[in-house]
Amino acid sequence: MNIDIRSYIINNFKDDDKDMLKESIQDSIKDNDEEVLPGMGVLFELLWNNSNDSLKEEVLDILINSIKNS
Repeated sequence: MNIDIRSYIINNFKDDDKDMLKESIQDSIKDNDEEVLPGMGVLFELLWNNSNDSLKEEVLDILINSIKNS
């Protein structure tokens, strides 16, 4: 069976509002469940692909600092 994870994740959130999306992200992080990592990756990909260079730089700074402080 061939599953398109990106399409599945995107369609799963299509009808969510900002609060619902935020809650889903926070619950995924709180639960520390590795099964949600592909979904989080899809959300990150959407963020990255739809960000300008300035926001990408800010995200990279946050990630680098977070990695170094972990």
